[in-house]
Amino acid sequence: MLKKNIIIFSLFLFLTNCGFTPIYLKNSDVNFSIEQINYTGDRDLNNFLKKNLDRYKNEKINNKFFINVETKYKKNILSKDSTGKVTSFQLGVEAIFLIKSTNKKIKITEKKIIDSMDDKFEEAKYEKSIKQSFAYSISNKLISELIIN
Repeated sequence: MLKKNIIIFSLFLFLTNCGFTPIYLKNSDVNFSIEQINYTGDRDLNNFLKKNLDRYKNEKINNKFFINVETKYKKNILSKDSTGKVTSFQLGVEAIFLIKSTNKKIKITEKKIIDSMDDKFEEAKYEKSIKQSFAYSISNKLISELIIN
């Protein structure tokens, strides 16, 4: 019984102290702050970007960025069936970030092909979730660029 308890206790200590730390748990590794962002373009995409980038506001850090963002959202028809009904779309986003302090331009694009659905409400919901994932991906790429510079 004592040997079993020692084994369980040692396994517990080993597994809880193995050095695992989540990468994106907090922004303590980031040495900059995004103070102000001016958005133009697609409103939904800009709202998702704002939600993702507001995490990087920190008044205690001196390295502050002021950014202008212009987003363009496109929904292009790729194919139609014999009756003229649309069967697939290509969704595309282009985000151009102008960082005022360094006067640097960063252009990030994302694309995805989706099939048309019979239920247009479900299609609109799916399109909105794709916009959200685009915004998440774009904000992560922007943060990576800002960390490098």
